Amino acid sequence: MNMQQQSGQNQVTYPQPPAILSTKDFLYIEDMLSWNLEVIKKAHAYATMCQDQDVVQAMNRTCQLHMRHYQTILNHLSKHVQAKTMAGGMAK
Repeated sequence: MNMQQQSGQNQVTYPQPPAILSTKDFLYIEDMLSWNLEVIKKAHAYATMCQDQDVVQAMNRTCQLHMRHYQTILNHLSKHVQAKTMAGGMAK
């Protein structure tokens, strides 16, 4: 792994992210999925309760935006797991 230290600081920078995900990384990703799912549910609920069509449209756009974010995160995880499985990096 090629690491560089910034001058005068103890910070290490990586030219690219490490090829592993830590437990902390997975917990944060789980939180991101939960946050997006919660917004999807709330936006959908508000859209069904509203009479103002402008608000309904805004809630539907919000719902779609967070569904795309949720799916993007899942796709990224899926690619990571597939790459690790193909490389023999996942334990059975």
